[in-house]
Amino acid sequence: MRNEEPKVNDPLSQKSFFFALRIVKLCKYLQSEHKEYILSKQILRSGTAIGALIAEAKYTQSKADFLNKLMIALKETNETKYWINLLYHSEYLSDKMYQSLLPEIETLLKLLIASTKTTKKVNP
Repeated sequence: MRNEEPKVNDPLSQKSFFFALRIVKLCKYLQSEHKEYILSKQILRSGTAIGALIAEAKYTQSKADFLNKLMIALKETNETKYWINLLYHSEYLSDKMYQSLLPEIETLLKLLIASTKTTKKVNP
């Protein structure tokens, strides 16, 4: 584990990065403790894509491209929520793990929805 945190100056980027970090650790846990490789790879892909798309959006060439990246991040967030629910209901996640992940994914959804709405209003 690294001692230095990434220098990120916006809440969406910061929250998505730390959420991705939790997803990486969750994937390691699922593979080592449950020998679960299929679902863990699905949640790893979608859960880490959120932050990557947000980071990519910062350097897009147009406002339309920026909005597109945020919309894809929103889709990935919703998909990740699906995998979290599936893992919980299939008993790969404990109540405690589920209850700690759920607010984070809900926060990301809310931030992305707000960001996309604001971007649409500013750039119709």
